[in-house]
Amino acid sequence: MIRSIALFILCILSTQILAQQATSATDRMNNQTMKKEMLKRSLLKDIPFRNVGPTIMSGRVTDLAVNPKNPLHFYVAYASGGLWESKNGGVSYEPLFDDQMVMSIGDIAVNWKTNTIYVGTGENNSSRSSYSGMGIFKSTNNGKTWTHLGLTDTQHIGRIVLHPTNDQILWVAALGHLYSDNEERGVYKSNNGGRSWTKTLFVDNQTGAIDLMVDPSNPNILYASMWQRDRKAWNFDGSGIGSGIYKSSDGGQHWEKMGGGNSGFPDTEGTGRIGLAIYPKNPKVLYAILDNQERRPEEKEDPLTEGLTKGQIKAMDKATFLALDDSLLNDYLKDNGFPEKYDFAEVKRVVKSGEARPAEVATYFDDANAQLFNIPVIGMELYRSDDSGATWKKAHADFIDNMFYSYGYYFGEVRVSATNPDQVYALGVPIIKSEDGGKTWKDIGGDNQHGDHQALYVDPSGSGYLISGNDGGVNISYDDGKTWTKSNPHAVGQFYDINFDMDEPYNIYGGLQDNGVWWGPSDYEFSTGWQMSGKYPWQMLMWGDGMQTEVDTRDNNTVYTGYQFGHYYRIDKTAGEEKKITPMHDLGQKPYRWNWEAPIHLSRHNQDVVYMGSNRLHKSTNQGDDFEKPTKDLTKGPKEGNVSYGTLTTIAESPVKEGLIYIGTDDGVVQVSKDGGDTWTIIDPNLTKDYWVSSIAPSKFKEGRVYLTLNGYRNDDFNPLVYVSENYGKLWRDLGTSLPKEAVNVIAEDPAKEEVLYVGTDHGAYASIDRGSTFMPLAGGLPNVAVHDLAVHPRENELIVGTHGRSVYVGKVKAIQSLAELGKKEAFKILSVEEMTFDDDWGRRMYDNQWFDYNEPACELVIYSKSSSKAQFKVMDGERTMYVTNIDLNAGLNFHTYDLSRSGDAAEDGTPPAKNGKVYLEAGEYTIQFSFDGKIVNEKLAVKE
Repeated sequence: MIRSIALFILCILSTQILAQQATSATDRMNNQTMKKEMLKRSLLKDIPFRNVGPTIMSGRVTDLAVNPKNPLHFYVAYASGGLWESKNGGVSYEPLFDDQMVMSIGDIAVNWKTNTIYVGTGENNSSRSSYSGMGIFKSTNNGKTWTHLGLTDTQHIGRIVLHPTNDQILWVAALGHLYSDNEERGVYKSNNGGRSWTKTLFVDNQTGAIDLMVDPSNPNILYASMWQRDRKAWNFDGSGIGSGIYKSSDGGQHWEKMGGGNSGFPDTEGTGRIGLAIYPKNPKVLYAILDNQERRPEEKEDPLTEGLTKGQIKAMDKATFLALDDSLLNDYLKDNGFPEKYDFAEVKRVVKSGEARPAEVATYFDDANAQLFNIPVIGMELYRSDDSGATWKKAHADFIDNMFYSYGYYFGEVRVSATNPDQVYALGVPIIKSEDGGKTWKDIGGDNQHGDHQALYVDPSGSGYLISGNDGGVNISYDDGKTWTKSNPHAVGQFYDINFDMDEPYNIYGGLQDNGVWWGPSDYEFSTGWQMSGKYPWQMLMWGDGMQTEVDTRDNNTVYTGYQFGHYYRIDKTAGEEKKITPMHDLGQKPYRWNWEAPIHLSRHNQDVVYMGSNRLHKSTNQGDDFEKPTKDLTKGPKEGNVSYGTLTTIAESPVKEGLIYIGTDDGVVQVSKDGGDTWTIIDPNLTKDYWVSSIAPSKFKEGRVYLTLNGYRNDDFNPLVYVSENYGKLWRDLGTSLPKEAVNVIAEDPAKEEVLYVGTDHGAYASIDRGSTFMPLAGGLPNVAVHDLAVHPRENELIVGTHGRSVYVGKVKAIQSLAELGKKEAFKILSVEEMTFDDDWGRRMYDNQWFDYNEPACELVIYSKSSSKAQFKVMDGERTMYVTNIDLNAGLNFHTYDLSRSGDAAEDGTPPAKNGKVYLEAGEYTIQFSFDGKIVNEKLAVKE
């Protein structure tokens, strides 16, 4: 009977899970109130987290705002790292937006006369990791406090433009949702400083405003670029007939489309993202940079005497292919990196037998990564108008190659000098400059500068002072791009993945968006002192978009990692050697489908065993040298589109049973195998629907227990989808009910305490001490940033937080583990007292030099209090009081630092004070005593010799 009731309840829960749907803007707005209440009640809010970098490799910048009267003072907006201010030309920065409900920013605007900052949230790019926003925010006190101004459901802001003389008027270009149609997109105007808005330009539910500019000589004239785009998990259409340039002559009240017809500006299905620039001295001169998605005309192939090409082979019939010169074919196979087994003889055999066609030889490497670069679209074009947009001319005769490739949706910014109408800058994979109005170009990137440029400030005086914002952070030039310096002193890296080794101190590993794979020490503290030695503590392992990492902890030296779409390697850190291990399909078979962040897993039972996931599971028993025959397709199958889809997203083997493996996919499939991958069972499709499986965590404490998270962001579902099963996934219980409406990226089980779980969402990190019945935010130094991955170091009891926007944080979780033991019984307890070692240098400056700070001890006490209260804190030597003070305790965990000094009579007993005037405890054993509400709690304090 009890079992039947339990099954009935679980069935009800499954029905509730199935009923979840897209999250409303109102519900998302309510998150802020909910999180504030959660924070007040959280017992864990004061657990300190420290940022351990890296800083030198940064994250994607979306906008810059520079003080016209002091160009050393500027603001930088990051795609997922918040808003930062520098007052010293980029030497240092301070964050201004950390506590807001979202940290993804599309654009910023500053009224420098009134010191008013406007922030448009939601990245203006449309990438895989472009987070949605919550409208417009405003600060009138340099970011100390912020007011939300609405436009909540726009989700992505392209541009904010301020009226040059009326501080109450501003316009906003809103892109709208990325993954679904909606009406909250277009151009909005406010006449009262953002308190209310009127939508004045709307095209359709797929077309939003990406750029906007105002004529500086006549603010009644504005230009807006509209962009039709439709992204799905399996397809991205970044162009359409809705895209185009619009003009208003009445302050943005009414708009007229400028392109098409005889205008000279394209108005076709291939019209993609458009960026705008205006020459301020003659506002009739306009520039428009276009991502033209129309296909290029086919080029004629050269004769075979110059070597074989992909196009030639693709066009061959079987007889022509088999008649090819062997050496010519062999050169083609070697030059294109075919597996060793495919020499000319084997390839001809395969084609002759009919196992593969010549076209399949040509397209053997046509995976999702190749398609990013090889689709023959027209790409970047620059158009110029000299009559205020009435007519346009393409500025160049030839194609501009190697700028936008097929993913121009990621770019689209153009700038023109304020002193020379022919000096133009275009932003793409490199940054290029023209001195003749776009006819010819040169690359002005160089040392210390990253590619993928998203923002550019050009000093209006024509001094050559440039600030570039790109995927690698901020770069500054003082000579118009001849040389650049890196300005990345703050940690804003966008991690996809986090892992660790068992070295001492242990190292942290992770893949960064467009910035490779890095590893560095867990005890890293920010300093510029490394510039003296020439070696930054964090080191790069690999370029590209850094993806997942696995570390062989038997030697802490062998690392498995790679870049996008499954290009993975086994790396020997010490020797600097790498071997590609990605399994390849056989000629004639369909290529494997690899996710952008393809999963890799190293067995904890035998670290020679490596698992990789495409649309199948691949297993190697010899460190990736060879892979066994892969499993069947474990997804729902391919789906028509231009994004790799129907792929594995996560692989997890049980830490307690070898061969008990779970996989999750991007199309909502979860499967379990109990025999090492030979047979598979699909787990409840009603639970997963077609949602992205973001993480699976089999339990260390019970074989059948497994945790699961789904991410509904690509379905506009921001609900926290977190579940647990006690029977290998047959039945599930919802654990996300106490979390705010934030899409979930990862769940991790504490390795020491069964009751403790950690969750990372698009807006922060949470912990539970009751196996997911309730969650509490972790906020001690952690901003509201997207958390992509979590890992707990089992030896050091440290939680490693991999954020997508603020690099890596580390926090000690021993106190959380202890709190789970306490439950709700005790009202007060001293959980830990740091053991100290006496030092004669306490209270002295280094080298007795007055320019150094005093060396002072810091003994950390961790205290649990059931409620907020005041307590007396004493240190006793027997019956003698050595130190006494009063402290305030918050409900939950408290972290108090004691400097081991004496107070009162104990400080005046004739013991000579240190150079800083304090008298410190000598080596010995003492008693720490807390008194409150008539209760006394004691704990030992040891100061060793």
